[in-house]
Amino acid sequence: MKVDILAIGAHPDDVELSCSGTLLSQIAKGRTVGLVDLTKGELGTRGTIHTRFEEAENARKLMGAVFRTNLNMPDGFFEHNQENLLKVVRVIRKHQPNYIFANAINDRHPDHGKGAKLVDHAVFLSGLEKVQVFDDINGEELMPWRPKRVLHYIQDYYIDPDIVVDISGFEDKKKELIMCFKTQFYNPDAPKDEPQTPISTIEFLENVFARNRDFGRPAGYSFAEGFTSPKFIGTKDIFNLD
Repeated sequence: MKVDILAIGAHPDDVELSCSGTLLSQIAKGRTVGLVDLTKGELGTRGTIHTRFEEAENARKLMGAVFRTNLNMPDGFFEHNQENLLKVVRVIRKHQPNYIFANAINDRHPDHGKGAKLVDHAVFLSGLEKVQVFDDINGEELMPWRPKRVLHYIQDYYIDPDIVVDISGFEDKKKELIMCFKTQFYNPDAPKDEPQTPISTIEFLENVFARNRDFGRPAGYSFAEGFTSPKFIGTKDIFNLD
């Protein structure tokens, strides 16, 4: 199944927190989106693997993404090695995205930066003729594919964006997507003895949308999400710029 955008996150909820407004806006334009989680998020303080899977699938359905795949790398311990690179190459070649969204290049959680480098490396390998991978269902060889562009979304740490995307009008649904992960984020109905984490407070959610406002304001948008690009972003017509 070919998709226009493949959004990859180290953990279930990375995509929803950081680039789901952009995905929602693209889906509204008729473009197709697939989601990939590198790990199951099993080291999260709150919730379980089972609740995370359920929450991730609920978020996929609400977003309108056509599929969600988990690559089952170990949360907190996945390595930049051949096995994991080929897992990502396989999913890239299988779905042939034009664009890939990936984790922040540097962030508070070490898995985010590791995930960013892993995806960048896999994108390069995916375009090489002599790298062979096979479909895990029908066994057919998957042909080389390299997307038009990789964009890294911005997460906890502030990073100057290379581009911001207007998500005005999609901020409320973005919040709904985030709140699908009710075991992870602020929930006034959660048991009182539930341990608090850096992401479970109401202030954390407020900061997510404050960041979106900050990214939007200089570009004249109410809300925006920021991305960095390993390559220069160019245009053949400056009149296509906002």
